[in-house]
Amino acid sequence: MYTDSHCHLNFPELMGELDTIQQAMRDAQVTRALVICTTMEKFDEVHDLALAHDNMWATVGVHPDNEGVREPSLQDLLDGAGRPKVVAIGETGLDYYQMDERKGGRTVADMEWQRERFRTHIRAARHTALPLVIHTRQASDDTIAILKEEGETGGIGCAGGVFHCFTESQEVARAALDLGFYISFSGILTFKTAADLRDVAQFVPDDRLLIETDSPYLAPVPYRGKTNNPSYVPFVAKLLASLRGRSAEEIGHLTTRNFLNLFNKTH
Repeated sequence: MYTDSHCHLNFPELMGELDTIQQAMRDAQVTRALVICTTMEKFDEVHDLALAHDNMWATVGVHPDNEGVREPSLQDLLDGAGRPKVVAIGETGLDYYQMDERKGGRTVADMEWQRERFRTHIRAARHTALPLVIHTRQASDDTIAILKEEGETGGIGCAGGVFHCFTESQEVARAALDLGFYISFSGILTFKTAADLRDVAQFVPDDRLLIETDSPYLAPVPYRGKTNNPSYVPFVAKLLASLRGRSAEEIGHLTTRNFLNLFNKTH
């Protein structure tokens, strides 16, 4: 019924608990999970998880905030995308959160390496016709601009994809939707401080909506502060249901249908 569209089951906090997590997922009716790659060094690990479990799939990519790791070439991403059960390119995008020009830190110009990495991922997605998994944090203007510059305008031949763990404004959501992207919400939506984000969640149309955990991070209420895992994604669905006048089960079914549509899966 429920699908976790973004999790990191290969991270140490979760990798040793996979049997327990799988049982918890079954108990919570979480039937699918997309395991996200964040470095090329860990891609084999992520891919092996997908191959080992019928209800898991994988992505290939390097998180925008990861420095000192193997820089992915276009060919690296194309090779990874050609493997079985790899259904998306990413997680990729831009993250300017740690940048603080006022304190003498890095400037926007200093983040060119992130922008070039992002462009490489977009080109791989367009070449393979696989969707992008987008991470953007305090960089939404540049994220949208680069997508457009690289031809991601929502038309025929575009890769599209999802803005994951969405925390931006309604204006950013509208821009992403206009480019053909889906919007995914995490446990942040359940936090007391997320009133503005809940307004955005009401704005996103049913057919562009996804849910995720981003586990092991961002556990939803009532587990906030604890290690997150895919079995908690129904709590995100429950909150969305309360906002949209639906049942959690309805949200589970429609977000699973959206997941299957976006990632070109039939079951």
